[in-house]
Amino acid sequence: MFNFTRKQWTTLVVIGAADFFNALCVGLQAPFYPSEAEKKGCTATEYGLVFGIFEFVVFIVSPFYGQHLNRIGPKLTFNGGIYTTGICAILFGLLDKVEGRYAFISLSFIIRIVEAMGNAAFLTASFAIIAKEFPDNVATTFASLETFFGLGLIVGPTVGGALYQVGGYTLPFAVMGSALFASAILAAIILPKQESKRDKEPSPSVFKALKVPGIVIACASTAVTSTSIGFLQATMEPHLRVFQLKPFILGLMFVINGGVYAITAPGWGWLCDNFIPPKFVTITGSVLVAAGFCLIGPAPFFTFPLTLWVCILGLVLHGLGMAAQLVASFGDALRTAVAYDFPNNVETFGLISGLWTSTFALGAFLGPSISGILYDSVGFAHSSLFIVVIHLLVGLVTSIYICVSKKPTPYVEIKEEQLPENDINHSNTKSIASVMESMKSIRSVGNGISIEKSRPPAMNSLIACNSYTSQAWSEKDSPSVLLGPYSHSYGAVKSRSVPTAYLQGVS
Repeated sequence: MFNFTRKQWTTLVVIGAADFFNALCVGLQAPFYPSEAEKKGCTATEYGLVFGIFEFVVFIVSPFYGQHLNRIGPKLTFNGGIYTTGICAILFGLLDKVEGRYAFISLSFIIRIVEAMGNAAFLTASFAIIAKEFPDNVATTFASLETFFGLGLIVGPTVGGALYQVGGYTLPFAVMGSALFASAILAAIILPKQESKRDKEPSPSVFKALKVPGIVIACASTAVTSTSIGFLQATMEPHLRVFQLKPFILGLMFVINGGVYAITAPGWGWLCDNFIPPKFVTITGSVLVAAGFCLIGPAPFFTFPLTLWVCILGLVLHGLGMAAQLVASFGDALRTAVAYDFPNNVETFGLISGLWTSTFALGAFLGPSISGILYDSVGFAHSSLFIVVIHLLVGLVTSIYICVSKKPTPYVEIKEEQLPENDINHSNTKSIASVMESMKSIRSVGNGISIEKSRPPAMNSLIACNSYTSQAWSEKDSPSVLLGPYSHSYGAVKSRSVPTAYLQGVS
């Protein structure tokens, strides 16, 4: 991090501040919105769906933002998402002025849906910007920003409760929404402009990404991890009632796993970037989360009774495991996409960012829903086995993938007189080889293609160029050497307003 440029530090600080205030706004209403909804005559099912619809909308729209991020523009998407989230947070604080049950709950849904769309845009763009600006430290930087987001989720309910106690329902939303809006203005002024250069080839699609097993495994790891987080949010409080904890102590229990996550995430990111392949970190995280839930239950196959210190130890393991999985999954999906011939540009960054945000939201939506059903049916100890099984399954599948997968051929930049064997047009190669065999001069061999050294370099390049299939690189990615009316790109001779007859004569 000491080698970061000024532009990188500016990007990191601005996005970190926006992450923190965004997390504050997202989790702000948890302590007091239910009571306000009940005053309006709403049921627990109705206001529970207000919370759930947020994650569901993020799950639906995030891939769309990711696929079209380069067309919209990363910075515009980022700023627009923050503005939308901040304005919706302020509007949500005015709901206590609405009279009537149906008007209240309807406006709650509308504001929450629009806020989710803004939040999805902000998160998708921020991850893509990070991948573009920090190509050598993606996991470390991503983990550092997740620390800010985790701190916001931890502090949010506490700050919201304190402001609610001081000024009522409207004050927390007005303060936090204004802070997020101010961070949006700061980002618009300070955040470096992101270049939006589109290649001629079509943008990669979500369906193409989901055909790559390594990306699917990374998405599955993200989904099961967020499921475990939602599982505890919905069922840990009734599970801990047996200890008769004071409200303050009970609140601290909910902070343990999030705090461990915020502290250890940068460390896991540093390991992913420098020492350990992300998939190995994913396996480690899966085992840690499974072990943590075995202790929190405790699992039915353990003979010791439920004790507070064992629960705390389980929550610490859960925090370590979810940090490992979430940090590794993003970097792993991005590396895998580039290794499987996805373009190494903002479009791919946006696609992977959208997938990560979407799968995380899916787990956050399913976790509380499934945990409530299982808790009512079999109790916490048995229902926690669901989290244990899905995490061990992800760890097992990842292990099998590491053992059986073949590493794809890495991308290699084509240099002069260094020609990849798989791009040879065989018919042209045979004709060139027959001519070359008839010549008795010194040759140089580069990856299976003979090139006459006695010729001038320009002639060698022209012969090599004619032996390729006509798939030129985009002008953006290849530093073209312009020779008169022609642009020397590998695999094609591109004309610039040259008569067709002349071009045919040259070829």
